[in-house]
Amino acid sequence: MLVVDDDVEIRELMQEYLEKQGFAVVTAEDGVAMDAILVGELSIDLIILDLMLPGEGGLSIAARIKADKDLPIIMVSAQGEDIDRIVGLEVGADDYISKPFNPRELLARIRAVLRRSTKEESDDVPNTGKLLRFGDFELDLNAHRLTKNADMVSLTSGEFDLLCILVKNPNRVLDRDHILDLLTGAERSPFDRSIDVRITRLRGKIEPDPTEPVYIKTIWGKGYMFCPDLGNV
Repeated sequence: MLVVDDDVEIRELMQEYLEKQGFAVVTAEDGVAMDAILVGELSIDLIILDLMLPGEGGLSIAARIKADKDLPIIMVSAQGEDIDRIVGLEVGADDYISKPFNPRELLARIRAVLRRSTKEESDDVPNTGKLLRFGDFELDLNAHRLTKNADMVSLTSGEFDLLCILVKNPNRVLDRDHILDLLTGAERSPFDRSIDVRITRLRGKIEPDPTEPVYIKTIWGKGYMFCPDLGNV
C-alpha cells in the first residue's frame, strides 16, 4: 500500500506499524512523489491519503485517482470536521479517519476496504454466485458487477457492497448505524452521517431521478429502505 503524507514522522510510524502487520508499504510526501510511484512497476492495492498536502491537495488527488485508476483510498485529516469527511466521500474515498487515530482502528479500516476491493467473501456481502435483479438492473455477486439492460454500471467497491446490503434486505428499514456496521465493522462517531453521502452517490447511479428515488427510499427518523421494482429480487 501507499502512504501519502507530508509529515515524515507520521509516514515512518505508519510504515513501521503496517509492515509489522504484514503489509508491504511505500511512502510519498506529496502528489508528485505519489504519481511517480503509481506509474512505476509497483502494484498498489490501497492508498492512505492525507487531506492537507503541499501543492495539490488530498481532495483533488483523490478525485483524479478515482477517475483514472479507481484505487481504494482511505483519507486522513487532522481537521476532523464533518464537512471534510463528507467532501472526502463525495469525491470517491472509500473511508475516512481523523488524526489522531488509534493504529488498530486504521488497521481495521484498511482490512475492511481491502476485503471489499479484493472481492473476498465476507459475512456482510456473501459471494454466492447469485444474480439479483431489480427493475432493469442485474447485480452479479460472483462477478462483482452491476448491469442495466446489459450495460455495465460503474460502481466503487464501497458502492457495490452498499447496494448488495440494500438489495438483500428488500422492503426492510435499515438504520444508518446498522448499515455502517455491515459495511465497515469499524469504530466511528455516533453522529457519523457519512452513510448519507454514500446513499446519495449510489442513487445518482441507479435512480431514474435521484431527487425522487424509487429504489432507495428515505424513511425519516428511521433510515433507508430498498424497494425493488415489482418485487423482482
